[in-house]
Amino acid sequence: MVSRVIPVDPFDLVIFGGTGDLARRKILPGLFRRFLAGQMPPESRVIGAARSEYGDDEYRAEVKAALEEFIAKDSRPAKDVKAFLDRIHYVAIDATGKAGWSDLKKLLRSDVVQAFYFSVAPSLFGPLAERLHEWKCAVKDARIVVEKPFGRDLESARALNRTLGDHFDESQIYRIDHYLGKETVQNLMAVRFGNMLFEPLWNAQYVDHVQITVAETVGVNGRGAYYDKSGAMRDMVQNHLMQLLCLIAMEPPSRFDPDAVRDEKLKVIRALDPVDKNDIVRGQYVSEEDGESYLEQVEDPDSLTESFIAMKLNISNWRWAGVPFYLRTGKKLKARASEIAIVFKDAPHSIFGQELGRHRNILAIRLQPNEGITLGVTIKEPGPGGMRLVDVPLDMTFKDALGPDGDEIPDAYERLIMDVIRGNQTLFMRGDEVEAAWAWTDPLIKGWIERGERPKSYDVGSTGPEDAAVLMHREGRKWRDIKA
Repeated sequence: MVSRVIPVDPFDLVIFGGTGDLARRKILPGLFRRFLAGQMPPESRVIGAARSEYGDDEYRAEVKAALEEFIAKDSRPAKDVKAFLDRIHYVAIDATGKAGWSDLKKLLRSDVVQAFYFSVAPSLFGPLAERLHEWKCAVKDARIVVEKPFGRDLESARALNRTLGDHFDESQIYRIDHYLGKETVQNLMAVRFGNMLFEPLWNAQYVDHVQITVAETVGVNGRGAYYDKSGAMRDMVQNHLMQLLCLIAMEPPSRFDPDAVRDEKLKVIRALDPVDKNDIVRGQYVSEEDGESYLEQVEDPDSLTESFIAMKLNISNWRWAGVPFYLRTGKKLKARASEIAIVFKDAPHSIFGQELGRHRNILAIRLQPNEGITLGVTIKEPGPGGMRLVDVPLDMTFKDALGPDGDEIPDAYERLIMDVIRGNQTLFMRGDEVEAAWAWTDPLIKGWIERGERPKSYDVGSTGPEDAAVLMHREGRKWRDIKA
C-alpha cells in the first residue's frame, strides 16, 4: 500500500520557545520528517524564536544536533538535512518586552500561511498574543498553536480564552492535544462511523463497559515542581483522557467537519454526571530505593498530589445510560501502554453451558506502543475432545496490515502541525470545550482537597493501588492487564 502525501501551501511557521525541549524532541524532528515526505513546499520556512542571542547559523547547528539525537542516522541523509536547514531561520526575542519584535515582523511574509507555535510556559501565552497583535506581525488568517496546560481551573481557562480572543478569532486558535494526532485515535472515528458492523452496537444495549488506560513507567523526575501543582487529574484526565472519552461516546456528527465534530464532543462533556467520592481512587508511588518515591521527588514532603488516578464515570444520555466508563492513568506503573477497550455484553443465552466459561467480545484500540486495533472473538479451540471455546484476536496492527508503510506512520505532532497549516481544526479543542471540561473537573478536585484525602500508596512497577482493582471488582469486572 502506497501512502499519499498531499503537500500543504507554503508557510512561515514561527516556533516561540524554539530552543526548548518540546521543539527539539518533537516539533523540529517532525517537521524534518514532513520535509522528507515531500509535504513542505520549497518556499516554506521555519523560524525559531527565543531569548538566546543566536544567529541563523548558530540556531541551525542546534537544529542539526536535535535531528542527530532524535532521528536515526539512516533516516537523515546529509543532503536532505542541509536542504532542511536552509529553510531554518532565527530571531532573538523577548516575549514580554520589545526586543526582537521588529526583526520578526520584517522576516515574516504576508503572502503565505502564517502559524505561530507557542511552545512556551502558559504564563507567556497572553503576552505573545498581545505582542503579535501590537506589532502587527500576524496577518488576518494567521494561526496560533497553544500547548497544554490550557489553564489549571475554569477561572484561569476562561481568562486565557478571553486574552487570546482579544487578539485572535476562535477559528485562528489551535489548542493542541497530541493524543488526538495519533493514527489510532483517528481510526477510532473511522471504525465507528465508516463501518456498519460497529455503529449499531455502539450503545448501552450491547456495551457492558468501557475502559481507558494511559499507563506510564516514568516518574516525575525533573518535573516535580510542575507536576506537584498539577497531579494526574489536571495533567492527564482533564485533557488527554477526556478527549478520548469524547471520541468514544459522542454521537455521529452530521459530517466530518471541525465544528460538527467538536459540537458532539462538547455534548458528551456536558452529559457527564458528577462523580461520587467512592468512585475515585488516587495514589502516589512508593519505592524502597532512595529517591524513587514520589514524595522524595517533589518539594513538599507531605504532598497530597496524586500520581495515579482511577475513576468510574457515567454519561446521562440515551446512548450510554447505565454503561460505566472506567478511566485510569498513572506514573511508575508496570508498563507503558495506552489503550481504549470497548467491552461488549455477554450473549443473552449460551448454548454451550456455563461450564465453558465466560467469553466476551472486546474491541481494543491501542494508542501506544504498537498502535493498532484488535477485536476479540470467541471460536472453538482446534483439535478433538469436544467443544472448547477460546478467545482469539482479529489483529489490525498497522505496521503488519499496511506493509512497509505501516512503519512510516507520522508522529502525532507531524500530523497536527500539518493540520494547522491546512487550517483544519477537527483534531483541536475549542474554547467552550476546554471550559466545559474544567467545569466538570473543578468540583472533583475541590472535593478531595476539602476532605484532606491522602492518596493511596502503590509500589513502583505495579498496576496502581489495590483500591483501583476494588473499584472494578465490586461490580464483577476487572481491569485489562497492562502490557508493554
